[in-house]
Amino acid sequence: MAGRPAGKPAHGKALKVTPPRLAAVRLEGLRDDDAPDFRRAERYDGVRYSRADADGLELSGIVFAECEFAGVSFNEAQLRGASFRDCVVNEAYAPVLSAARSTLHDVEFSNPRWGSAELYESGWQSVRIDGGKLDYVNLRGSRLADVLISDCIINELDLGSVTGARVALKNCTIGSLDLSGAKLKDFDLRGTDFRTISGLGSLAGVVIDDYQLGLIAPLLAAHMGLVVA
Repeated sequence: MAGRPAGKPAHGKALKVTPPRLAAVRLEGLRDDDAPDFRRAERYDGVRYSRADADGLELSGIVFAECEFAGVSFNEAQLRGASFRDCVVNEAYAPVLSAARSTLHDVEFSNPRWGSAELYESGWQSVRIDGGKLDYVNLRGSRLADVLISDCIINELDLGSVTGARVALKNCTIGSLDLSGAKLKDFDLRGTDFRTISGLGSLAGVVIDDYQLGLIAPLLAAHMGLVVA
C-alpha cells in the first residue's frame, strides 16, 4: 500500500471513538543499580537501571515493578512470562526479543529498537510506545487494552487473533499489518501508513481516515468478490 502523499492530512470525521485510557507513569524514590544481577523468577521493585545488560540471560517469570530503565539490552534474553508493572523503559535494545506470554501493565517505552520480537499470547494494559524502530512484532493471540503506539516504524506487525480495545497507532509507518481473526473495538489507525494489510474480514471495530479508505477499497472489493467496472 502506497504511503500517504506528503502534506496530505488525514480527514477523519467526527466519530465516537474511545481513545486509550492512559496516565503518565510517575516514579519516585528509586534506588540506583548500575550493575544489576538479574535472575529468573525474581522480583525487582523501585530500582533505576542505567545501561543495563541482560543479553542472553534466562529471565523467565521475572517481575519488575516501579522500575526505570535508562537504556537496556535484552538481546536473546529469555523473558517468557515476565511481568513489567509501572515501569518506564527508555531505549530498549533487542535484535532478538523473546517475551512470549509476558505481562505489561502501566508501562512506557521510549525509542525501542527491536528486531524479531516474539510477544505472542501476552497481556498489555495501559502501554505506551513512543518512537523507535521495530522489525517484526508478533503479538498473535494477545489481549491489548489502552495501548498507544506513536511515531514508530514497524516493518511487520502481527495482530492475528488479538483481542484489542482502545488501541491507537498514531503517525506510524507499518510495512505489513495482519489482523486475521482479531476481535477489535475502538482500534484507531488514523494517520498511520501501511503498505499491506491482511485479515480484511476482521476490520470491524477499526477506525480509518478517508485517505486510508481509498487505499483499502480495492482490497475490500477483492475480498468480497466485487467486480468494479
